[in-house]
Amino acid sequence: MPSTPPEGEPAPADGLLPASAAEDAGGRDFGVYVHVPYCRVRCGYCDFNTYTASELGGGASQAGYAAQLRRELAFGAGALRRSGVADRPASTVFFGGGTPTLLPASDLAAMLAGVREEWGIAPGAEVTTEANPDSVDADYLAALAAAGFTRVSFGMQSAVPQVLATLDRTHAPERVPLVVRWAREAGLQVSLDLIYGTPGESLGDWRRSLDAALSCEPDHLSAYALIVEPGTRLAARIRRGEVAEPDDDLHAEMYEEADAALAAAGFDWYEISNWSRSPGTRSRHNLAYWRGADWWGAGPGAHSHVGGVRWWNVKHPRAYADRIDAGLSPALARELLDAETRRVERVLLETRISEGLPAGVLAERERRAIPGLIADGLIDGRAAIPIAGREPRIVPTLRGRLLADTVVHRLLG
Repeated sequence: MPSTPPEGEPAPADGLLPASAAEDAGGRDFGVYVHVPYCRVRCGYCDFNTYTASELGGGASQAGYAAQLRRELAFGAGALRRSGVADRPASTVFFGGGTPTLLPASDLAAMLAGVREEWGIAPGAEVTTEANPDSVDADYLAALAAAGFTRVSFGMQSAVPQVLATLDRTHAPERVPLVVRWAREAGLQVSLDLIYGTPGESLGDWRRSLDAALSCEPDHLSAYALIVEPGTRLAARIRRGEVAEPDDDLHAEMYEEADAALAAAGFDWYEISNWSRSPGTRSRHNLAYWRGADWWGAGPGAHSHVGGVRWWNVKHPRAYADRIDAGLSPALARELLDAETRRVERVLLETRISEGLPAGVLAERERRAIPGLIADGLIDGRAAIPIAGREPRIVPTLRGRLLADTVVHRLLG
Protein backbone atom coordinates (compact mmCIF):
# COMPACT_ATOMS: atom_id res chain seq x y z
CA MET A 1 0.00 0.00 0.00
CA PRO A 2 2.21 2.86 -1.24
CA SER A 3 1.95 6.15 0.61
CA THR A 4 0.98 8.22 -2.44
CA PRO A 5 -2.63 7.52 -3.50
CA PRO A 6 -3.75 7.82 -7.13
CA GLU A 7 -5.89 10.68 -8.30
CA GLY A 8 -9.63 10.21 -8.63
CA GLU A 9 -12.99 11.86 -8.22
CA PRO A 10 -14.22 12.74 -4.71
CA ALA A 11 -15.86 9.78 -2.97
CA PRO A 12 -19.42 10.33 -1.69
CA ALA A 13 -19.72 10.75 2.06
CA ASP A 14 -22.52 8.18 2.23
CA GLY A 15 -20.35 5.48 0.66
CA LEU A 16 -22.95 4.53 -1.95
CA LEU A 17 -21.79 2.86 -5.15
CA PRO A 18 -23.22 3.21 -8.66
CA ALA A 19 -25.73 0.61 -9.82
CA SER A 20 -23.11 -0.99 -12.07
CA ALA A 21 -21.21 -2.23 -9.00
CA ALA A 22 -24.13 -4.46 -8.04
CA GLU A 23 -24.34 -6.27 -11.39
CA ASP A 24 -23.51 -9.97 -11.02
CA ALA A 25 -22.06 -9.34 -7.55
CA GLY A 26 -23.44 -12.63 -6.29
CA GLY A 27 -21.14 -14.49 -8.66
CA ARG A 28 -17.93 -12.79 -7.47
CA ASP A 29 -15.81 -13.69 -4.48
CA PHE A 30 -15.65 -11.15 -1.66
CA GLY A 31 -12.75 -10.52 0.69
CA VAL A 32 -11.92 -8.08 3.46
CA TYR A 33 -8.58 -6.34 3.98
CA VAL A 34 -7.90 -4.77 7.40
CA HIS A 35 -5.08 -2.23 7.53
CA VAL A 36 -3.37 -1.72 10.88
CA PRO A 37 -1.11 1.32 10.35
CA TYR A 38 1.19 0.97 13.36
CA CYS A 39 4.85 -0.02 13.55
CA ARG A 40 7.34 -0.02 16.40
CA VAL A 41 9.96 1.51 14.08
CA ARG A 42 9.76 2.66 10.48
CA CYS A 43 11.94 0.52 8.23
CA GLY A 44 14.19 2.58 5.97
CA TYR A 45 12.91 0.97 2.74
CA CYS A 46 9.19 1.15 3.57
CA ASP A 47 6.80 3.43 1.68
CA PHE A 48 3.61 1.98 3.16
CA ASN A 49 1.06 3.99 5.11
CA THR A 50 2.43 3.30 8.58
CA TYR A 51 3.08 5.34 11.72
CA THR A 52 5.10 4.96 14.88
CA ALA A 53 3.66 6.06 18.21
CA SER A 54 5.64 9.33 18.09
CA GLU A 55 4.05 10.24 14.74
CA LEU A 56 0.45 10.04 15.98
CA GLY A 57 -1.51 12.91 17.42
CA GLY A 58 -4.68 13.08 19.46
CA GLY A 59 -7.68 11.06 18.30
CA ALA A 60 -5.54 8.39 16.69
CA SER A 61 -4.48 6.16 19.56
CA GLN A 62 -3.82 2.48 19.07
CA ALA A 63 -6.06 1.71 22.04
CA GLY A 64 -9.18 2.93 20.25
CA TYR A 65 -8.37 1.54 16.85
CA ALA A 66 -10.28 -1.75 16.98
CA ALA A 67 -13.51 0.04 17.84
CA GLN A 68 -13.01 2.57 15.02
CA LEU A 69 -12.28 -0.20 12.54
CA ARG A 70 -15.42 -2.10 13.54
CA ARG A 71 -17.47 1.04 12.93
CA GLU A 72 -16.06 1.22 9.41
CA LEU A 73 -16.98 -2.42 8.83
CA ALA A 74 -20.55 -1.71 9.93
CA PHE A 75 -20.64 1.38 7.70
CA GLY A 76 -19.29 -0.60 4.76
CA ALA A 77 -21.76 -3.45 5.07
CA GLY A 78 -24.62 -0.94 5.23
CA ALA A 79 -23.32 1.04 2.25
CA LEU A 80 -23.06 -2.09 0.10
CA ARG A 81 -26.58 -3.17 1.01
CA ARG A 82 -27.99 0.29 0.28
CA SER A 83 -26.17 0.14 -3.06
CA GLY A 84 -27.92 -3.11 -3.93
CA VAL A 85 -24.73 -5.20 -3.78
CA ALA A 86 -25.55 -8.80 -2.89
CA ASP A 87 -24.56 -9.94 0.58
CA ARG A 88 -21.68 -12.41 0.46
CA PRO A 89 -19.67 -13.92 3.30
CA ALA A 90 -15.96 -13.14 3.24
CA SER A 91 -14.03 -15.97 1.64
CA THR A 92 -10.73 -14.37 2.69
CA VAL A 93 -9.70 -11.86 5.37
CA PHE A 94 -6.23 -10.36 5.50
CA PHE A 95 -4.77 -8.16 8.27
CA GLY A 96 -1.84 -6.14 6.94
CA GLY A 97 0.11 -3.08 7.88
CA GLY A 98 2.12 -1.81 9.51
CA THR A 99 2.39 -4.53 12.08
CA PRO A 100 -1.08 -5.80 13.03
CA THR A 101 0.39 -7.83 15.89
CA LEU A 102 1.54 -4.69 17.70
CA LEU A 103 -2.07 -4.59 18.89
CA PRO A 104 -3.27 -7.04 21.53
CA ALA A 105 -4.53 -10.34 20.15
CA SER A 106 -7.92 -9.45 21.63
CA ASP A 107 -8.07 -6.39 19.32
CA LEU A 108 -7.41 -8.49 16.23
CA ALA A 109 -10.03 -10.97 17.45
CA ALA A 110 -12.51 -8.12 17.91
CA MET A 111 -11.92 -6.80 14.39
CA LEU A 112 -12.32 -10.29 12.94
CA ALA A 113 -15.53 -10.64 14.93
CA GLY A 114 -16.67 -7.42 13.25
CA VAL A 115 -16.16 -8.98 9.82
CA ARG A 116 -18.09 -12.05 10.95
CA GLU A 117 -20.92 -9.92 12.36
CA GLU A 118 -21.30 -7.65 9.32
CA TRP A 119 -20.75 -10.02 6.40
CA GLY A 120 -20.19 -13.48 7.78
CA ILE A 121 -17.15 -15.63 7.11
CA ALA A 122 -17.50 -18.46 4.62
CA PRO A 123 -16.81 -22.03 5.72
CA GLY A 124 -13.16 -22.84 5.06
CA ALA A 125 -12.26 -19.15 4.69
CA GLU A 126 -8.62 -18.12 4.73
CA VAL A 127 -7.91 -15.64 7.56
CA THR A 128 -4.36 -14.25 7.62
CA THR A 129 -2.43 -11.73 9.62
CA GLU A 130 1.02 -10.37 8.95
CA ALA A 131 3.40 -10.40 11.91
CA ASN A 132 6.97 -9.51 12.74
CA PRO A 133 8.90 -12.37 14.35
CA ASP A 134 9.51 -10.29 17.49
CA SER A 135 5.89 -9.11 17.83
CA VAL A 136 4.31 -12.44 18.87
CA ASP A 137 4.85 -15.32 21.26
CA ALA A 138 3.26 -18.75 21.63
CA ASP A 139 0.31 -17.48 23.68
CA TYR A 140 -0.40 -14.69 21.21
CA LEU A 141 -0.46 -17.11 18.25
CA ALA A 142 -2.68 -19.53 20.13
CA ALA A 143 -5.10 -16.67 20.83
CA LEU A 144 -5.21 -15.81 17.11
CA ALA A 145 -6.02 -19.41 16.20
CA ALA A 146 -8.76 -19.51 18.83
CA ALA A 147 -10.25 -16.33 17.35
CA GLY A 148 -10.51 -17.89 13.88
CA PHE A 149 -7.25 -16.98 12.17
CA THR A 150 -5.95 -19.76 9.94
CA ARG A 151 -2.66 -18.38 8.65
CA VAL A 152 0.20 -16.10 9.69
CA SER A 153 2.69 -14.40 7.39
CA PHE A 154 5.98 -13.58 9.09
CA GLY A 155 8.20 -10.78 7.82
CA MET A 156 11.46 -12.72 7.93
CA GLN A 157 13.13 -10.68 5.12
CA SER A 158 16.61 -12.17 5.66
CA ALA A 159 18.62 -14.56 7.84
CA VAL A 160 21.75 -12.39 7.67
CA PRO A 161 22.21 -9.88 10.54
CA GLN A 162 23.88 -7.16 8.47
CA VAL A 163 21.12 -7.35 5.85
CA LEU A 164 18.45 -7.06 8.54
CA ALA A 165 20.35 -4.07 9.95
CA THR A 166 20.39 -2.33 6.56
CA LEU A 167 16.64 -2.90 6.31
CA ASP A 168 16.12 -1.59 9.89
CA ARG A 169 14.49 -4.87 10.92
CA THR A 170 14.41 -5.40 14.68
CA HIS A 171 14.28 -9.20 15.05
CA ALA A 172 17.18 -11.64 15.38
CA PRO A 173 17.43 -14.40 12.74
CA GLU A 174 17.15 -17.15 15.35
CA ARG A 175 13.70 -15.86 16.32
CA VAL A 176 12.13 -17.07 13.06
CA PRO A 177 12.27 -20.86 13.67
CA LEU A 178 10.76 -20.29 17.12
CA VAL A 179 7.72 -18.34 15.91
CA VAL A 180 7.18 -20.80 13.06
CA ARG A 181 7.12 -23.67 15.57
CA TRP A 182 4.72 -21.80 17.83
CA ALA A 183 2.42 -21.01 14.91
CA ARG A 184 2.38 -24.67 13.87
CA GLU A 185 1.62 -25.76 17.43
CA ALA A 186 -1.34 -23.36 17.36
CA GLY A 187 -2.60 -24.98 14.14
CA LEU A 188 -1.81 -22.05 11.84
CA GLN A 189 -0.47 -22.24 8.30
CA VAL A 190 2.81 -20.34 7.93
CA SER A 191 4.11 -18.04 5.21
CA LEU A 192 7.53 -16.39 5.24
CA ASP A 193 8.32 -13.14 3.43
CA LEU A 194 11.83 -12.53 2.10
CA ILE A 195 13.41 -9.49 0.43
CA TYR A 196 16.35 -9.79 -1.95
CA GLY A 197 18.69 -7.21 -3.42
CA THR A 198 19.36 -5.21 -0.24
CA PRO A 199 22.45 -2.98 -0.64
CA GLY A 200 25.49 -4.99 0.42
CA GLU A 201 23.70 -8.35 0.18
CA SER A 202 25.72 -10.93 -1.74
CA LEU A 203 24.43 -13.94 -3.63
CA GLY A 204 25.87 -16.05 -0.81
CA ASP A 205 23.87 -14.03 1.75
CA TRP A 206 20.73 -14.65 -0.28
CA ARG A 207 21.38 -18.39 -0.46
CA ARG A 208 21.84 -18.41 3.31
CA SER A 209 18.45 -16.74 3.75
CA LEU A 210 16.74 -19.16 1.37
CA ASP A 211 18.28 -22.13 3.18
CA ALA A 212 17.21 -20.76 6.56
CA ALA A 213 13.66 -20.12 5.35
CA LEU A 214 13.32 -23.58 3.81
CA SER A 215 14.68 -25.23 6.95
CA CYS A 216 11.61 -23.86 8.76
CA GLU A 217 9.41 -25.85 6.35
CA PRO A 218 6.83 -23.09 5.72
CA ASP A 219 3.67 -23.73 3.72
CA HIS A 220 4.22 -20.66 1.57
CA LEU A 221 7.05 -18.29 0.73
CA SER A 222 7.13 -14.83 -0.85
CA ALA A 223 10.32 -13.31 -2.25
CA TYR A 224 10.26 -9.65 -3.28
CA ALA A 225 12.96 -7.64 -4.99
CA LEU A 226 13.87 -4.57 -2.97
CA ILE A 227 12.45 -1.46 -4.61
CA VAL A 228 13.95 1.85 -3.51
CA GLU A 229 10.98 4.15 -3.10
CA PRO A 230 11.47 7.94 -3.39
CA GLY A 231 11.31 9.74 -0.08
CA THR A 232 12.39 6.78 2.04
CA ARG A 233 15.38 6.80 4.34
CA LEU A 234 17.04 4.13 2.20
CA ALA A 235 16.68 6.31 -0.91
CA ALA A 236 18.38 9.16 0.96
CA ARG A 237 21.24 6.88 2.04
CA ILE A 238 21.78 5.75 -1.55
CA ARG A 239 21.70 9.34 -2.77
CA ARG A 240 24.37 10.29 -0.22
CA GLY A 241 26.51 7.34 -1.30
CA GLU A 242 26.32 5.59 2.09
CA VAL A 243 25.09 2.33 0.53
CA ALA A 244 25.12 1.03 -3.04
CA GLU A 245 22.14 1.17 -5.36
CA PRO A 246 20.51 -2.25 -6.00
CA ASP A 247 21.88 -4.07 -9.05
CA ASP A 248 19.29 -5.29 -11.58
CA ASP A 249 21.49 -8.12 -12.85
CA LEU A 250 22.07 -9.37 -9.30
CA HIS A 251 18.30 -9.12 -8.68
CA ALA A 252 17.71 -11.43 -11.65
CA GLU A 253 20.34 -13.89 -10.47
CA MET A 254 18.82 -13.91 -6.98
CA TYR A 255 15.34 -14.54 -8.39
CA GLU A 256 16.61 -17.49 -10.44
CA GLU A 257 18.37 -18.83 -7.35
CA ALA A 258 15.13 -18.59 -5.35
CA ASP A 259 13.04 -20.28 -8.03
CA ALA A 260 15.52 -23.17 -8.34
CA ALA A 261 15.88 -23.67 -4.57
CA LEU A 262 12.14 -23.56 -3.99
CA ALA A 263 11.40 -25.95 -6.83
CA ALA A 264 13.95 -28.38 -5.45
CA ALA A 265 12.22 -28.17 -2.05
CA GLY A 266 8.83 -29.03 -3.57
CA PHE A 267 7.38 -25.54 -3.97
CA ASP A 268 5.53 -24.39 -7.09
CA TRP A 269 5.40 -20.76 -8.23
CA TYR A 270 1.87 -19.46 -8.73
CA GLU A 271 2.56 -15.71 -8.94
CA ILE A 272 5.80 -14.01 -9.88
CA SER A 273 6.86 -13.41 -6.27
CA ASN A 274 5.01 -16.26 -4.56
CA TRP A 275 5.51 -20.02 -4.14
CA SER A 276 3.52 -22.64 -2.22
CA ARG A 277 3.88 -26.29 -1.25
CA SER A 278 0.46 -27.12 -2.73
CA PRO A 279 -2.50 -25.33 -4.34
CA GLY A 280 -4.18 -25.44 -0.93
CA THR A 281 -1.49 -23.28 0.67
CA ARG A 282 -1.52 -20.49 -1.89
CA SER A 283 -2.59 -17.05 -0.63
CA ARG A 284 -6.19 -17.05 -1.76
CA HIS A 285 -6.57 -13.45 -0.64
CA ASN A 286 -3.80 -12.19 -2.90
CA LEU A 287 -5.03 -14.37 -5.76
CA ALA A 288 -8.35 -12.57 -5.43
CA TYR A 289 -6.56 -9.27 -6.11
CA TRP A 290 -4.82 -10.68 -9.18
CA ARG A 291 -8.11 -12.08 -10.47
CA GLY A 292 -10.02 -8.82 -10.01
CA ALA A 293 -12.42 -10.02 -7.28
CA ASP A 294 -14.29 -7.73 -4.86
CA TRP A 295 -12.91 -6.64 -1.51
CA TRP A 296 -13.56 -4.03 1.15
CA GLY A 297 -10.40 -2.42 2.50
CA ALA A 298 -10.84 -1.04 6.01
CA GLY A 299 -8.49 1.32 7.82
CA PRO A 300 -6.42 4.44 7.01
CA GLY A 301 -5.20 4.44 3.41
CA ALA A 302 -6.84 1.08 2.62
CA HIS A 303 -7.97 0.46 -0.97
CA SER A 304 -11.21 -1.28 -1.97
CA HIS A 305 -12.72 -2.64 -5.18
CA VAL A 306 -16.29 -3.71 -5.89
CA GLY A 307 -17.64 -4.32 -9.38
CA GLY A 308 -15.32 -1.96 -11.23
CA VAL A 309 -15.40 0.80 -8.60
CA ARG A 310 -12.11 1.38 -6.80
CA TRP A 311 -11.67 3.73 -3.86
CA TRP A 312 -9.15 4.54 -1.15
CA ASN A 313 -9.43 5.88 2.37
CA VAL A 314 -7.84 8.97 3.87
CA LYS A 315 -4.31 8.16 4.94
CA HIS A 316 -3.73 9.60 8.40
CA PRO A 317 -5.22 7.73 11.38
CA ARG A 318 -6.46 10.98 12.89
CA ALA A 319 -8.32 12.03 9.73
CA TYR A 320 -9.67 8.50 9.48
CA ALA A 321 -10.90 8.58 13.09
CA ASP A 322 -12.58 11.96 12.54
CA ARG A 323 -14.60 10.63 9.60
CA ILE A 324 -15.56 7.42 11.34
CA ASP A 325 -16.64 9.31 14.47
CA ALA A 326 -18.79 11.60 12.30
CA GLY A 327 -20.52 8.63 10.65
CA LEU A 328 -19.04 9.45 7.24
CA SER A 329 -17.28 7.31 4.69
CA PRO A 330 -13.53 7.36 5.29
CA ALA A 331 -12.98 7.22 1.52
CA LEU A 332 -10.98 10.10 0.07
CA ALA A 333 -11.51 9.47 -3.64
CA ARG A 334 -12.58 6.81 -6.12
CA GLU A 335 -12.46 5.87 -9.78
CA LEU A 336 -15.00 4.11 -11.97
CA LEU A 337 -13.25 1.66 -14.26
CA ASP A 338 -14.66 1.35 -17.76
CA ALA A 339 -14.68 -1.98 -19.60
CA GLU A 340 -11.45 -1.30 -21.50
CA THR A 341 -9.55 -0.25 -18.37
CA ARG A 342 -10.70 -3.40 -16.61
CA ARG A 343 -9.59 -5.51 -19.57
CA VAL A 344 -6.14 -3.90 -19.64
CA GLU A 345 -5.76 -4.40 -15.89
CA ARG A 346 -6.72 -8.03 -16.34
CA VAL A 347 -3.87 -8.39 -18.84
CA LEU A 348 -1.47 -6.73 -16.39
CA LEU A 349 -2.47 -8.99 -13.51
CA GLU A 350 -3.24 -12.39 -15.00
CA THR A 351 0.01 -12.55 -16.97
CA ARG A 352 1.71 -12.65 -13.53
CA ILE A 353 0.10 -15.90 -12.37
CA SER A 354 0.77 -19.52 -13.26
CA GLU A 355 -2.74 -20.20 -14.54
CA GLY A 356 -2.17 -17.39 -17.02
CA LEU A 357 -4.39 -15.08 -19.04
CA PRO A 358 -6.99 -16.54 -21.42
CA ALA A 359 -5.85 -15.53 -24.91
CA GLY A 360 -9.44 -14.60 -25.74
CA VAL A 361 -9.14 -11.57 -23.48
CA LEU A 362 -6.70 -10.07 -25.98
CA ALA A 363 -7.80 -8.06 -29.00
CA GLU A 364 -6.98 -9.56 -32.39
CA ARG A 365 -4.05 -7.19 -32.96
CA GLU A 366 -2.68 -8.04 -29.50
CA ARG A 367 -2.78 -11.78 -30.22
CA ARG A 368 -0.37 -11.16 -33.11
CA ALA A 369 2.38 -10.65 -30.49
CA ILE A 370 2.03 -14.22 -29.22
CA PRO A 371 4.33 -15.99 -31.76
CA GLY A 372 7.14 -13.51 -31.09
CA LEU A 373 6.79 -13.91 -27.32
CA ILE A 374 7.00 -17.70 -27.74
CA ALA A 375 10.05 -17.38 -30.00
CA ASP A 376 11.80 -15.14 -27.48
CA GLY A 377 11.15 -17.61 -24.67
CA LEU A 378 8.93 -15.21 -22.71
CA ILE A 379 5.70 -17.25 -22.66
CA ASP A 380 4.96 -20.97 -22.61
CA GLY A 381 4.39 -22.06 -26.20
CA ARG A 382 2.49 -25.20 -25.23
CA ALA A 383 -0.01 -23.22 -23.17
CA ALA A 384 -0.45 -20.52 -25.84
CA ILE A 385 -1.18 -22.84 -28.78
CA PRO A 386 -4.87 -23.72 -29.29
CA ILE A 387 -5.62 -27.41 -28.74
CA ALA A 388 -9.05 -29.01 -29.05
CA GLY A 389 -10.88 -28.75 -25.75
CA ARG A 390 -8.35 -26.37 -24.16
CA GLU A 391 -8.38 -22.59 -24.22
CA PRO A 392 -4.98 -21.08 -25.08
CA ARG A 393 -3.47 -19.04 -22.26
CA ILE A 394 -0.61 -16.60 -21.83
CA VAL A 395 1.65 -18.11 -19.15
CA PRO A 396 5.07 -16.56 -18.48
CA THR A 397 8.22 -18.66 -18.55
CA LEU A 398 10.97 -18.08 -16.00
CA ARG A 399 12.48 -15.58 -18.42
CA GLY A 400 9.04 -14.03 -18.88
CA ARG A 401 8.65 -13.61 -15.13
CA LEU A 402 11.94 -11.73 -15.02
CA LEU A 403 10.75 -9.54 -17.91
CA ALA A 404 7.08 -9.27 -16.95
CA ASP A 405 6.79 -5.63 -17.98
CA THR A 406 8.17 -6.49 -21.42
CA VAL A 407 5.54 -9.22 -21.88
CA VAL A 408 2.73 -6.81 -21.06
CA HIS A 409 4.18 -4.02 -23.20
CA ARG A 410 4.45 -6.27 -26.23
CA LEU A 411 0.93 -7.63 -25.78
CA LEU A 412 -0.71 -4.24 -25.37
CA GLY A 413 1.55 -2.48 -27.85
